[in-house]
Amino acid sequence: MMRYGYIGLGNLGGALAMSLLRDGFAVTVHDLDKGLAERHLAMGARWAESPAALAAEVDHVFTCLPSPAVSESVLRQMLPVLKPGATWIESSTLGRDDILRLGALATEHGVRLMEAPVTGGVHLAAKGKITVLVGGDRDLYDRHLPALESIGDKIFHMGPLGSAAVIKVITNMLAFVHLVADGEALMLAKRGGLDLKTAWQAIAASSGSSFVHETEGQLILNGSYDIAFSMDLALKDLGFAMEFGREFGVPLDLVALTEETFLKGREAYGGQAQSTQIVKLLEDALQTDLRAEGFPARLT
Repeated sequence: MMRYGYIGLGNLGGALAMSLLRDGFAVTVHDLDKGLAERHLAMGARWAESPAALAAEVDHVFTCLPSPAVSESVLRQMLPVLKPGATWIESSTLGRDDILRLGALATEHGVRLMEAPVTGGVHLAAKGKITVLVGGDRDLYDRHLPALESIGDKIFHMGPLGSAAVIKVITNMLAFVHLVADGEALMLAKRGGLDLKTAWQAIAASSGSSFVHETEGQLILNGSYDIAFSMDLALKDLGFAMEFGREFGVPLDLVALTEETFLKGREAYGGQAQSTQIVKLLEDALQTDLRAEGFPARLT
């Protein structure tokens, strides 16, 4: 049996690694915070003290990390000890240029890169029902498909390396635009005298609904805003989107406005604030909250 390594056990990576373990894959894990690995070790995972120690004992490695710089640092630690022919499966959200550059670096050491970012939210990752967007050679996709099907239930092979980076940024870009729009819609309903719970239900059953409304909208109405995704991460993705817009010659007027709004959100609440708190800017400005009964603090 192939042994996979998993590096990066945060909100998302931790859930994806658990899916592999639940489906019987042999997994060795590592994170800067060993406490995050407790549930994985209880499920039979092995612990490695460093990325290099992990790379030395596994066949292939998944990573889910917060930035291109961290991904590169981890890769450079692994490359001297990874087995020739190993696959690095990168689930972090990176820019296409980063993916292509790091893929070339891996190739120099006999390691092949397959990008596999995911989308849909931590609550779906925890169920093994997240969407996986894959870029890379078809033979790598076929080889690792059983593992990909363990972490997600909708798998898309988007094309060669770099393709998944583009579609992942597009989907996240849309989510942030929808989030700002949903906050404005809910505020219109509140200030228009509507019952917010009924208004949310009506929107969810209408042509104006969206995945964001049906999921993050509930966390806004609860007041927890707890989507396990930060303002900093949102701005990283919006920055990638704006770069693609310039590169591909596509004017992104709505995205530019959304990025400006998120910059205000980070200034107001900090980079580690929940991305859904972007709606709180409007609540605070109007001194009108968007609370309603019957909505969960976290998505399940």
